[in-house]
Amino acid sequence: MQKTSARLLALLSLLQTRRDWPGALLAERLDISARTVRRDVDRLRELGYPIASTKGPDGGYRLGAGSELPPLLFDDEQAVALVVALRNATTTGAGVEEAAARALHTVRQVMPARLRHRIDTFQVTAVERPMARPHPRVESGVLMALSAAVHAREVLRFDYARVSSPDASAPPPDTPASSPATSASPPVTPAPPPRRVEPHHLVTWGGRWYLVAWDLDRADWRTFRADRIGAPRTPTGPRFAPRDLPGGDIAAFVAGRFQGSDGPGGWPCRGEVVLGLPAAAVSPYLRDGVVEELGPDRCRLVSGSWSWAALAADIGRFDADIEVVGPGELREAFGRLARRYADAAGGPSA
Repeated sequence: MQKTSARLLALLSLLQTRRDWPGALLAERLDISARTVRRDVDRLRELGYPIASTKGPDGGYRLGAGSELPPLLFDDEQAVALVVALRNATTTGAGVEEAAARALHTVRQVMPARLRHRIDTFQVTAVERPMARPHPRVESGVLMALSAAVHAREVLRFDYARVSSPDASAPPPDTPASSPATSASPPVTPAPPPRRVEPHHLVTWGGRWYLVAWDLDRADWRTFRADRIGAPRTPTGPRFAPRDLPGGDIAAFVAGRFQGSDGPGGWPCRGEVVLGLPAAAVSPYLRDGVVEELGPDRCRLVSGSWSWAALAADIGRFDADIEVVGPGELREAFGRLARRYADAAGGPSA
């Protein structure tokens, strides 16, 4: 028979692998008597593991959730997966970076040498583009509150910090309410009322967190940046029946919104050109366009953007002859850019 400590670890490992365990089956798997199983279960309970007894013809045990987190037991692959997840969590901008780093240190300290060597070779470095601004941090409590409301399908009320952008998900800037105005003070713009929404999805896009929700006051879908959402008001509102998301696919919906489309249909401006380059020289630099080879030095490119001028400028970055197939709006955008570039090349006027 195994020593008591080894037997307890083996018993704990079995209890974590399935919801219910008949006592007789545990005894058989551990090669001990049913009486010893009962004693070992009592020892685990004294250590803080919430193990409930189940009734039935065979009787059995179930490992539940307690008020405190007891010591956990992981196999090798689970431990490595946990470390990988914790390393990634230190770069998510979800407000848990410091806690994830502490948890990673704790897990590493108790790992056997063979696993510690494996995880030490896995290093993650977050690299921002040189001109990109750092991703804003989101309080973990806000993310948990949003996620809980999405899961419970409960109406949310929250303050939303506005910015100077015409985008529907980021209205013009607020002027927060302050002390009453005096004759020497400028008028005070009252704070906007809290937003009332039916939360549907919590998503990440481009390193930022967003809440996709149905805005009850505007009767339309909105995408809110989580770092601009104040702590949701409590208690939450009534439960609601989920609405059908346009297109039915959350990834396509969010991509469409960030491409300037009201639905999942993609970019609002799409055009077709023929470039004097082989397809192999163009395809590595495309975001979501389609390139078709027409010959050794020509290819057809179909791409999109949020405006015709932006699309023309994006295509113009390829150092090659361009033949516009259509539509006319794209051809006109090339003409406007050509005149601007010609003026810029001429230098300042006398």
